[in-house]
Amino acid sequence: MQIGVVGASGYLGAELLRLLAGHPALKVAVVQADSSAGARVSDLYPNLAPFYGELVFSPLDAGGLGGLDAVFIALPSGRSQDFVPTLAGTIPLVVDLGGDFRLKDASLYPIWYGFEHRVPELLGRFVYGLPELFRPELVGASLIAAPGCYVTAAALALAPLVKEGVIESTGIVVDAASGSSGAGRSPSASFHHPVVNESFSAYGLINHRHTPEMEQAIGAQILFTPHLAPMTRGILATCYGRAVDSDAGSRALDVLESAYRDEPFVQVSAAARSTRDTYGCNTVQVTARYDARTGYVVSLAALDNLVKGGAGQAIQAANLALGLEETIGLPTVGLVP
Repeated sequence: MQIGVVGASGYLGAELLRLLAGHPALKVAVVQADSSAGARVSDLYPNLAPFYGELVFSPLDAGGLGGLDAVFIALPSGRSQDFVPTLAGTIPLVVDLGGDFRLKDASLYPIWYGFEHRVPELLGRFVYGLPELFRPELVGASLIAAPGCYVTAAALALAPLVKEGVIESTGIVVDAASGSSGAGRSPSASFHHPVVNESFSAYGLINHRHTPEMEQAIGAQILFTPHLAPMTRGILATCYGRAVDSDAGSRALDVLESAYRDEPFVQVSAAARSTRDTYGCNTVQVTARYDARTGYVVSLAALDNLVKGGAGQAIQAANLALGLEETIGLPTVGLVP
C-alpha cells in the first residue's frame, strides 16, 4: 500500500518514517514538509538514510497526495483542517496525529485550542484512534484521530477503573511528565537544552488542551497537570482517583490485568515501571495501588510519547482500519540501556 506522510520533517513525522521503514505492507511514497521542502530525508535525519536514500520532502499540498492508499498527517494543531476536507472521501484512509479532530464537540475548540473549528461537520466522522478502548470502531475506518500522548497514558491507566466502578468519576487527578521531544522540532527558548536540563517544571496549569480529550476518552472529570522532565522521550502518568469503597479499591490491579490481558501492547505488572522501559517501542507499562489509609487508588502508565503516544499508535490504528494484523511493523521491546 502506498503511503503519504504530511509534516514528515517533524519529530512525529520522522518517527512515522522510522517505523514505516520496517512495515511489511505499507510503503512511504510521498513525504511533505513545510520549511524542509526540497531537502532530502537523509540530510535532515541521517538515521533514516539507509532506507529512504534520495527521497525528498515536497511542499505541503493536498493535491499531491492523490492515488495513495493512506495518508498520515503530523502537523501542528489547526493545520490539518487545511488538508482533511480535500482528502476525506478521496483517500481510503486519513490518520490525523494532531488535535484537530479528536474532540467531538466543536464548541470546545475555542476554549481549549484558541481557534474556531473550520469544518465541524467532519468531527462526527472521525474515529478516536486508541485501539485498546475503541477497537471495534477502528476496523474499516476511513478517518482516524490519533490520541494525544498524555491522553493515551492517562486513559489506559484510568478508563478500566472508571468503567468497572473502582474509582469515582469526579475529582480524578492526573499528574504526568513528558520528555522534551513532545514539544516538537521547532526551536524554542522554553525547550532549549540549558533550560530543560537538570530541571523539572509544571506548565499548562488548569487549562491544558488535553484535558477535555482525557475527559472524553475516560468518561470522567479530570484535573490535569503536565510536567516537563529532563529527558528526550517518555511519559509517566501518575493518576489519583478516590475508590468507590475499600472492596472496589482493592481490585484496582486485578481490573487492569483483566482489561489488558489480551492486549499486545499493554503490560500490567505489580511493579512500577519507568519510561526507560518503553523507550523506542509501542508498549505501555501499567500498574495500580490502593491506599486504604486515604481511600485513593493510584494508577500509573509509562510509555514512549513518540511511539505509543504518537506514531506507533497511529500505525496500530491504521493497521486495524486497513484490515492488516494490528501488531505488524510495531516494536514491543524497548531499548535498554
